[in-house]
Amino acid sequence: MTATERREAITNRIIEETGIDEVMIERLVHAFYGKVRQDSTLGPVFEAKVEDWDLHLQRMCAFWSSVALLTGRYRGRPMEKHMNLPVDHRHFDHWLALFRETADEVCPPAAAQHFVERAERIAESLELGIAGFHGHVLMQGERLQRPDSAVHLPESSRRERVEAGE
Repeated sequence: MTATERREAITNRIIEETGIDEVMIERLVHAFYGKVRQDSTLGPVFEAKVEDWDLHLQRMCAFWSSVALLTGRYRGRPMEKHMNLPVDHRHFDHWLALFRETADEVCPPAAAQHFVERAERIAESLELGIAGFHGHVLMQGERLQRPDSAVHLPESSRRERVEAGE
């Protein structure tokens, strides 16, 4: 069996076990980023970097097709795009919570689980990469903690932290 045949067999097994297809991926991506754009924590981070939302959504559909179904449609470098974002573990936790919520709303349980497992790995990888880029070596179980002044937080969150003496 060739590598291409193995990939196709794996993709077909994933489709059979989860029901994931390109239509479901598009629904998930559009629903998730619709929430992200309205979110007080994540929205401003994305709005500062995404110039063309239609193009971004197309790329994200290709990315998730590659991640979830091994289609190879995505050819970008996600780590490079995330290095200078003003984020830390709080953003990754929030991103994952929003992603889980959306996957549970849009997908059947097996598909949601498949997507979320991959999202968790992606978030961990990006957090480690960003930490390293900024000179932080994270040990197992450590999280990227950056000063509030180095990350984007909603004003209400900043006020609450100041009032709490943090």
